[in-house]
Amino acid sequence: MNSNVPEKRKISPFLLFFLIHSMQVGVGILGFQRIIAESAGYDAWMSIILTGLMVHIILWMMFKMLKIADGDLTSIHTFVFGKKVGKILSSIFILYFCLFSVTVLRSYIEIVQVWMFPELETFWFAFAFLLLVIYITYGGFRTVTGIAFFSVILPFYIALLFVIIIPYSDYTNLLPIFDHSVKELLLASRDMSFTVIGFETLLFYYPFIQKPEKSEKWAHFGALFTTLFYTYLAVLAYGYFSEAQLQKNVWPTLAMWKVITLPFVERFEYIGIANWSLVILPNICICVWCASRLTKQLTSIRQKTSVPFIAILCLIATSLISTREQINILTDTTAKVGFYFNIIYVPLLFCGTLIAKKVRNRGTPM
Repeated sequence: MNSNVPEKRKISPFLLFFLIHSMQVGVGILGFQRIIAESAGYDAWMSIILTGLMVHIILWMMFKMLKIADGDLTSIHTFVFGKKVGKILSSIFILYFCLFSVTVLRSYIEIVQVWMFPELETFWFAFAFLLLVIYITYGGFRTVTGIAFFSVILPFYIALLFVIIIPYSDYTNLLPIFDHSVKELLLASRDMSFTVIGFETLLFYYPFIQKPEKSEKWAHFGALFTTLFYTYLAVLAYGYFSEAQLQKNVWPTLAMWKVITLPFVERFEYIGIANWSLVILPNICICVWCASRLTKQLTSIRQKTSVPFIAILCLIATSLISTREQINILTDTTAKVGFYFNIIYVPLLFCGTLIAKKVRNRGTPM
């Protein structure tokens, strides 16, 4: 299966670092501190580390399956369940990636509407944004990877500027440590699911990696960097806000930006929100690419033909969601689907792949 992809369309193994990290950082990072603190209080930073460890275990399982099936998720499904059932299971992920794209885009538009332009039309912003997504996706997977690379490098200065809030913080807020039960820490880890999902796209672009056996360490580096980045932002927020203040802030990361003042701009959060459009761009580009790639594999429709149809579907769905309650339902649904896929389905599929491999080896004549 890997040999079916021309060498000129493949990417270097180290770029997997940016693909994994860029998919794990999106709109969820702007408000995750409040969500996980609801379950584990200010011990929730430990839940981020637990979630990170789980991501590494799942990544390891994914690489093992991909090596055995020598392809992508469609190959794994065919290897374990056969061609017909495999196609049915794989087709579900077209809807999953559409759901993921709509959730990220609509959540970002809500932030722009609340913080910057209350009268902004959801339809027209989504229309313009998805036109850009189509243009990038038409460039192929290497172009999409380039956007992921720049989405990590260019806005990184924002992360460094957060240290400005340290003099205004009280880190005794985090004491006493281990003040919550293991159950509460695990619940907070589950609540992190929407924030860290996205790395499962590896199952779809694996054949596009040069020397994939050398790329595994870069995937783990990307996931580790994400975990450290989230822990850094959580500790900063927990030092800056009291628990009562934190629960009143829907987007604590944005609220921390208010402290940053520069000589040439009074409200730095406007720069941060504008920059975040570059951060969410690869989220949607990679999802649309994965959905169109699946459509090509499962039907006779060309990938470039399916991209506009997927974008139109996302545009319609995004425009229909208007209230805060609907956005919450959408986010919760995406988080649950991503959680069940990564935490339950992937380990079960991993076991199924090992069993299928053993059965096939047993059936091979000496």
